[in-house]
Amino acid sequence: MGITYLDLAPYRRATVGFDRLFDLMNRAGTDADAYPPYDIVREGEDAYRIALSVVGYARDELDVVAERNVLTVTGRKAEPNGEGPRFIHKGIATPTSFERRFELADFVEVEEARFEHGLLTILLKRKVPDELKPHRIEINSDEAKRQSQPA
Repeated sequence: MGITYLDLAPYRRATVGFDRLFDLMNRAGTDADAYPPYDIVREGEDAYRIALSVVGYARDELDVVAERNVLTVTGRKAEPNGEGPRFIHKGIATPTSFERRFELADFVEVEEARFEHGLLTILLKRKVPDELKPHRIEINSDEAKRQSQPA
């Protein structure tokens, strides 16, 4: 199955300020490195969970960094020093260092990161400031003004 690419040029010509979105769409599906495997789950209206399978890593070998609109998860394995067991058969893959980036929508913040049983779970929540939430605007008219004035 091949990857289908979208031609976003017509949309880029007809919009202003959506460059980040179009760049993100162009990058989607081109992530050749699928390690570590992960799930993204919507847990509510404004709540999400990312779970990464990081079996073989210790908690201190993992790093979670949230910057503006980007969540970066990094795993760093220490380089082997040459000492260790002599394998007759090695069928279990040795974890390698990785960096996985997630683009976050505006106002999505990391609430918590947990590491348990080889699973790194990151809880996210969208927190839109009250001043940016939709609010109803009262519609005024000359007639309403006349009715409210004392005679």
